[in-house]
Amino acid sequence: MSTNVSQPKYFAADQVAKVLTWNLVNSAVEEALKATGITQANSANAKASYAIQPARSVTPCGDYSKLLLTMPGFVGNYQLSESGDRINTLACKLVTSFSSNQNLQPPLPNILANILLFCPQTGQLRCIIDGTQITGWRTASASIVATKYLFLKRFPQAKEKPIKVAIIGCGVQGQSHALGMCKTYNVIDIFLWNRTKSKAENLASKLRAEFRNGLKVHVSERPQDAVQDADVICVGTYSPNALISYSMLKDGDIHINTVGAGQVHFGEVGQDIYDNAVVYVDSLVSAKTELKDLKATIIGEVGEVIRNEGQRTENNRITIFQSMGIAAEDATVAQAVYNALNK
Repeated sequence: MSTNVSQPKYFAADQVAKVLTWNLVNSAVEEALKATGITQANSANAKASYAIQPARSVTPCGDYSKLLLTMPGFVGNYQLSESGDRINTLACKLVTSFSSNQNLQPPLPNILANILLFCPQTGQLRCIIDGTQITGWRTASASIVATKYLFLKRFPQAKEKPIKVAIIGCGVQGQSHALGMCKTYNVIDIFLWNRTKSKAENLASKLRAEFRNGLKVHVSERPQDAVQDADVICVGTYSPNALISYSMLKDGDIHINTVGAGQVHFGEVGQDIYDNAVVYVDSLVSAKTELKDLKATIIGEVGEVIRNEGQRTENNRITIFQSMGIAAEDATVAQAVYNALNK
């Protein structure tokens, strides 16, 4: 019996790497965040996108240092470029977080992922895409987009504004955040701290080789040394304890992106910072589960600020983007990668 079902394609990590650019990923992630918070098509506004993404399931694999996460999502009526058609994407990411992988010989990434992309009309599996690099890039990109709307939009000529960035934790996420921030914005100083200093030094060498003019790279001995002059702070570690506190921060406007993957999402940032800041998230649905014990003022989703073109409902000088990672980001970035590989 004949069928019309075609075999799904598989795109390996080396193929994905060839088409990943910060412009591609940032544009896709901004669309995902903009769609989040709206869960159905708006007949009154043909240009409104929307996203349907249940809270992810988390399966401990023996203990909470080894996790399997499933992240299904549908993003509807969105554009990957201003001149492009409006499209729909149906995807599901399967991701494992094994915190001891970095200690293996040879080491493996702590986060490993595959993204399944389906035909949104028939439900047929269209392709499987190695999602490990996409996860690293889209997580950093969410911080980049949040920095744009929660911090840089406070200033005239926002994208050209010179900023100083601190990276706390120089693993996969620290590297992605450092490279993405420096590629996207006018970073004049970047301060790096890692518990194992050699990781910070290795990242410093990469940044100095990549950005030869106009960027000063500093390796800090302590977290407080890294953040004391920073405008934007990116924290991404497995630490269950606070690494930065309010007394370490400079006066003036500050934005913090925290993307920690430990058992407690918000453990890396001191409670005294939360007491003096306002928090935005990528998804309020996920926050109800994953941030239920967070003692902080959650104002809302970054997507609402994007839809309001950067207009915030409050003027607190310290903003925090509490990133949990959402399926819509994986879906739109996977779609962008799929389109680029099929040109």
